[in-house]
Amino acid sequence: MPGGRLTQQDRRQIAQGVADGLAYAEIARGLDRPTSTITREVMRNGGPTAYRADLAHRAAEQRAHRRRKPAPRRTQTPPQAHGRDAEAVREYEEAFAAVFIQTGLPRMSARVLVSLHTADAGSLTASELVQRLQVSPASVSKATTFLESQGLIRRERDEHRRERYVVDADVWYQSMIASAQAHTYLVEVAQQGVGVLGPGTPAAARLENIARFVDFVRESIVRAAEQAREILGTPAETDSTDRSEPGPDR
Repeated sequence: MPGGRLTQQDRRQIAQGVADGLAYAEIARGLDRPTSTITREVMRNGGPTAYRADLAHRAAEQRAHRRRKPAPRRTQTPPQAHGRDAEAVREYEEAFAAVFIQTGLPRMSARVLVSLHTADAGSLTASELVQRLQVSPASVSKATTFLESQGLIRRERDEHRRERYVVDADVWYQSMIASAQAHTYLVEVAQQGVGVLGPGTPAAARLENIARFVDFVRESIVRAAEQAREILGTPAETDSTDRSEPGPDR
C-alpha cells in the first residue's frame, strides 16, 4: 500500500523501470510513492546498473529481521538536531553514500564525506566521526587522508586547537578545478600521440578528436565552476565556525 514497505512486486516494477531507463520520479508515480523512496531503494542496492529486485527484497528482509532482534546497546548515538527522524536520516545517508561509491569513492571515505555534508556545522573531529559512524579511529584516519588527497575535504584547527575535517562550497570548487587539470593532462598526451603516429593517419585523427572533445569539456567545467563560484558564493549558513552540533569533544 502507498506509504508502507515495498513489496517484492514493487521492487520488480522498480527494476523494470530502471532497466527501461525511466526517471525515478516516473517510477515513483507508477507505484504512488515519493521519489525519494525509489532513489533510496535503488542506490542502497547497487545503483541503477546493478539493482536486482530479488536481491534487494532479500536485503530488506534481513534488515527488518535485524531491527526486530534486540541488539546490545553501543556507544550512545548523538541526538538528532531540529527534531529530525533518526531512521530517515540514517537511510538518507546510506543512499547518499551509495551515490559517492558509484562515482568510485571507497565505502568508508564515502561515509565520512556524507557525515561531513550532513553535519550542520559542516565539520567534525576525528572522534566525532568515530562515534557517528561506529568505526575505528584507524578507519577514519585512512578515509580522511584519502579525501584530503582528492581535495574533497580540508583540515583546520578550531578555537580549542582540535583538528576538524571540513567540507564547504569552496572545497567542491577546488575539486572541480583539480578534475579539469586531470583532463588537461589527457589532452596533452593525446596531442603528443598525433605527432608520434603521424598527422593525417586514422589513429592520429582519432587522438585529435579525443583531444578536442576532452579540451572542450575541460574548458566547460572550469567556466561553469568559475561562474557558479561567482554567482552562488558560499552560503552563510554553511560557515564552518558554527559549532552548535553536539559531539563527544564538547
